[in-house]
Amino acid sequence: MSRIANKPVDIPDNVEANINNNLLTVKGPLGEMKLDIHGDVDVQINDNIISVNSNQNSAMAGTMRSLICNNVVGVSKGFEKKLMLVGVGYKAEAKDKKLNLSLGFSHPIVYEYDLDLDISTPSPTEVVIKGVDKQKVGQAAAEIRAYRPPEPYKGKGVKYSDEVIIRKETKKK
Repeated sequence: MSRIANKPVDIPDNVEANINNNLLTVKGPLGEMKLDIHGDVDVQINDNIISVNSNQNSAMAGTMRSLICNNVVGVSKGFEKKLMLVGVGYKAEAKDKKLNLSLGFSHPIVYEYDLDLDISTPSPTEVVIKGVDKQKVGQAAAEIRAYRPPEPYKGKGVKYSDEVIIRKETKKK
């Protein structure tokens, strides 16, 4: 069994977890999430601790433990990704479950997102994506970044706020 699967998941006081027919339901102040438990994995809840055991030394034990931990953290604290728009005239505006992006193309880009995500623009060059589901938050951030990934010469494009772009030197004669 993996080292990750051996770590128990602590359930905070404001979170409630139940298991019914291989379906884990986690409820918290930010929402509710459901997770199908894989057949090779045995999950138990004892004294606000979720423990994961593998029936056949399966590799799914570590994966299920990580997914359960992400669900618990998601409904209690939530997940957040920040994107920065770097470039002259690059700006973003969020309203009515749509993100309007101006990224130097001849046309504006309209990104429509799910109801369970919250996308805000504190400044025109900053996009903050918040949500309960870590996978959906990361997927939305990756899709927005894919419209104009940062280029290595001037660093223009959409980048994660903590991303470091390694710059290249321009060509010389």
